[in-house]
Amino acid sequence: MVYNSNMRIISGLMLCLGVLSASLACAAELRAPETVLQGDPLLISISADMPIARMTFDTAAIPTFHYKNEVRALVGIDLAKPPGKYVFRVDFTNGEKLERTITVLAREKSEAPLGIPEKLGGNTTSSQTALVSTLAKENAVLAGLRTGAKTFWTEPFRLPLRTEIVITDPYGYSRKTGAYTIAHKGTDFRAAEGTRVRAMNRGVVRLAKTFRNYGMTIVVDHGLGVQTFYMHLSKINVVEGQLVIPGQILGLSGQTGYAESPHLHLTVRLNGTSVDPMKFLALWETAP
Repeated sequence: MVYNSNMRIISGLMLCLGVLSASLACAAELRAPETVLQGDPLLISISADMPIARMTFDTAAIPTFHYKNEVRALVGIDLAKPPGKYVFRVDFTNGEKLERTITVLAREKSEAPLGIPEKLGGNTTSSQTALVSTLAKENAVLAGLRTGAKTFWTEPFRLPLRTEIVITDPYGYSRKTGAYTIAHKGTDFRAAEGTRVRAMNRGVVRLAKTFRNYGMTIVVDHGLGVQTFYMHLSKINVVEGQLVIPGQILGLSGQTGYAESPHLHLTVRLNGTSVDPMKFLALWETAP
């Protein structure tokens, strides 16, 4: 399994800790990156001869699922998570545990100016204040969306466009708008007005509405905290509560909301943490 060229994989047979008796000890194989950048996702795999009771990263519980006959866990590293060493822990039903340290590295971050389009008031102090206050309200709505208690998908995740893939704005840099700095927690793709936008995987539509800043927005819940967001659309073709399949047309790209030209803004969240969409897609290309 390869996560990226800067990461080494912790892999191999290890003896679970916590019980000294050889008859009770369990062999386990854990595959996880040794290092990860701020804003990147982790896909962790483990095989063991004892049932797993709980997995945690930095003491927070992480849901597990089966994919290609292995137990997996997805962890989202927040863009602002302080660099340092964090513990990934597996607790087994017999009381034994397995711990490994994963180092979060600082992501190189840049900053670029971004004005406010005239349709949202232009580059004025009052427009800047309105932008920030309404963004907070929209983000609160998005943060409150429910997620399924199980995975709805069995296939790898796919890009939402079938046109030539051109990234116009990457994940992770900061946009300077007047006195405010706003992190870009998604990836923008070039997409002419009316380009078909497709579901990245099987899931349930949790939101399909128009926001002031995010424009026409669709959120698909893939279960266990995995959600994909499609923003600034010109048309919405689905309704809330609808089950969608991989590649199904959700809507059409556009420039609604806080956008100055047609494109698709894609956000991927893991248990509420926005991660780099391209790194997320890469996980499924390399998962054994």
